[in-house]
Amino acid sequence: MPPRKIWILGVLLVLLATFVVFDLGRFLSLEYLKAQQHAFAALYAESPRSIVAVYFGLYVLVTALSLPGAAIMTLAGGAIFGLSLGMVVVSFASSIGATLAFLASRYVLRDSIQRRFGARFVELNRGMEREGAFYLFTLRLVPLIPFFVINLVMGLTNLPVRVFYVVSQLGMLAGTVVFVNAGTQLAKLESVRGILSPALLGSFVALGVFPLIAKKVVGLVHRRRVYSPWRHLKPKRFDRNLVVIGAGAAGLVTSHIGAAVKAKVTLVEAHKMGGDCLNYGCVPSKSLIKSAAVVQQMRDATKYGLARPAIQFKFAEIMERIAGIIAKIEPHDSVARYTELGVEVLQGYAKIVNPWTVDIAMNDGTQQRLTTRNIVIATGGRPLVPDLPGLQEVGYLTSDTVWEIREQPQRLVVLGGGPIGCELAQCFARLGSQVMQVQRAPRLLMREDKAVSIFAQTVLEGDGVTVLTNHEALRCERVGEQRVLIVRSNGIESRIEFDRLLCAAGREARLSGYGLEELGLAGPTLATNDYLETRFPNILACGDVASPYQFTHVAAHQAWYAAVNALFGTFKKFKADYRVIPWTTFIDPEIARVGLNELEAKAQGISYEVTRYGLDELDRALTDSAALGFIQVLTVPGKDRILGVTIVGSHAGELLAEYVLAMKHGLGLNKILGTIHTYPTFSEANKYVAGAWKRNHQPHVVLKWIARYHAWRRG
Repeated sequence: MPPRKIWILGVLLVLLATFVVFDLGRFLSLEYLKAQQHAFAALYAESPRSIVAVYFGLYVLVTALSLPGAAIMTLAGGAIFGLSLGMVVVSFASSIGATLAFLASRYVLRDSIQRRFGARFVELNRGMEREGAFYLFTLRLVPLIPFFVINLVMGLTNLPVRVFYVVSQLGMLAGTVVFVNAGTQLAKLESVRGILSPALLGSFVALGVFPLIAKKVVGLVHRRRVYSPWRHLKPKRFDRNLVVIGAGAAGLVTSHIGAAVKAKVTLVEAHKMGGDCLNYGCVPSKSLIKSAAVVQQMRDATKYGLARPAIQFKFAEIMERIAGIIAKIEPHDSVARYTELGVEVLQGYAKIVNPWTVDIAMNDGTQQRLTTRNIVIATGGRPLVPDLPGLQEVGYLTSDTVWEIREQPQRLVVLGGGPIGCELAQCFARLGSQVMQVQRAPRLLMREDKAVSIFAQTVLEGDGVTVLTNHEALRCERVGEQRVLIVRSNGIESRIEFDRLLCAAGREARLSGYGLEELGLAGPTLATNDYLETRFPNILACGDVASPYQFTHVAAHQAWYAAVNALFGTFKKFKADYRVIPWTTFIDPEIARVGLNELEAKAQGISYEVTRYGLDELDRALTDSAALGFIQVLTVPGKDRILGVTIVGSHAGELLAEYVLAMKHGLGLNKILGTIHTYPTFSEANKYVAGAWKRNHQPHVVLKWIARYHAWRRG
């Protein structure tokens, strides 16, 4: 803790100790106030300004130090100054004192509290940014909650000081009037409790509940305003309970859940069932990764005591194998299967005409119009193609179109250093292409820790990829059959010749062509609230079109919230939960992560401890000649609660599942350490990293006494 904070904390503790040691609380009792009422009145009559100033300062001090007695001070204000002046003086003194307590809590305690419970405070602060003033005002209206508690707790959040002061001034006004008025009748009071009769308490509670009711009313008014241009088009009866647009992971799960709870659901898909994951993403890429990994294993045969075989393959056959795997999985996502599950599947292009009507241009040339209570937009994303001069002339591939080629590129340029770019760059390099990966950022996989990025680059370069970080793509040129990419690094331009160029610079939401522009929903992304609702509460969105995490498993996760909120939101809505999101980059060895890494923990100011276990110590990794990598766990300082895990190595994606389960259900490293793991397996690494944490937190004092006990037992 900085010296200034220690000094301030010391002053506060001295003042509090003085209050307790000298029993100053006796001066803040109703009995003392009633006994001295006439004396105070005489002093006020003799020197009104001085008494007001002294009273004001004492009130601020009592409130700022969160001392018991603010209620008595308020009664004193009414007894000495009367209702009008007393209300003004108390109102400002209490608000200023509360703000000083708020600032003291913020300055002395907030950093340490947020470091310790940082992950929880992130979500709390987001809520305070949105509706902090509203909740503070509601709390101020209910005297059942001690005001000093509100002051200290609010100081731990990121609520602006000005907002805290203004809302406190207004919110405490009703209670101030009641207590100051009671002070004007001080002689009749038997106890402070007598001020807050059950009826008055009920009134305050009703007053506190009023903003919540008002919020509901405002929501209804806002809802009516949003729908007002369309209200005359709302049908009295609906054809469907739910229309889902898009049959990728999000749309399939949403429609399945809807049908499972016996809603009448229509799923509309214009192209391929299964969406990006089945046809262009997860399935084909992992199939290619496997083929490339087998080629690499053959190349590394001597690592396993084998003679290196002649490596022969036809690229076209590898790509046909991928197409065959897609065909095998297609029935899982087919029209027939979802029809059997109770979903009506229509193949065509959907356009939202109004908040309750969807027009469908069927692939067979017919038209169909459906009215529906709710609509879920699950149209997914598409590869982001950079606005690069000359790109159209030289031609390019994306993660969607690369699966169509049957001739292996000899010289391949990959634009982008994210997961997709890294996975495909490694695959093509292992299959024998000369691959150059161009990344504008200073390193690959910018969301990962620097050590992980370095690991990934080392692995890719070991497989033959030429990684060019800090290189900005400027333009493409074509002269005859020659294709060239011009890049710039450190102010120097250079030329890269290639046969094929693969754009892997990210993805963007697929928003055009669905009528969103006419509804005012179009933009760079599709904005939704915590319940996945757009500005029209009956139109929701999930998956890559709206998700902060563009993963298939997150799309399926969101789909539950979209379906349930759409169909049952009238009774209960659920906020989408993103607290524990795992992901894996499927280069070889894999990189898997859940929760915070060091990069994010430092950015958020969260304190953490690091426990690291190298796979070169794991028996199974050694038997498999796969001892490259590590497990790194971030925990709360001094505790086994897991903040985040990064795993680099073989089977990292599978190893991560145990930590996802632990974080989801609040299990710490001690629980993992106490779980039996099969020997010899890679999963033992999870137990060993927990053991490493335990060794770092041995109770040395206890062990010292135990050693003495054993020595005594030996005689």
